[in-house]
Amino acid sequence: MKDSIQLIRTWLDHAGELTETLLNAISLFFIVVGVVVSLVRSWKERQRLRKLYPLHLFFRVVFAGWLVVALEFQLAADIVGTIISPGTAHLVELGAIALIRTFLNYFLSRELKEEMELGARKRTPVIK
Repeated sequence: MKDSIQLIRTWLDHAGELTETLLNAISLFFIVVGVVVSLVRSWKERQRLRKLYPLHLFFRVVFAGWLVVALEFQLAADIVGTIISPGTAHLVELGAIALIRTFLNYFLSRELKEEMELGARKRTPVIK
């Protein structure tokens, strides 16, 4: 019976490590794709609305969305990593990482919302 339990634990550890690695890979994928998509879209928007907005504004708005998603996957990977090897040090590390990423995610989301609202206001014609 103990051998069966140990075998299950070993299998779960390997599955958890694989899951953690996959989640980190997905996060990296979203960051890389986000950079490429953000550059292409911001360049196209810049050509279309040359006088209204600086180039970096388009990039920031588009990339912020991709970065928020990537951070969610990284947080999930950290949670899985802590499940695999629980301990006081890992829990403290997870808490610190979760706090930092939560704040980063919050402020990115807030900034993205503000940039989108600002962009919407600039494009809406003022009726006198």
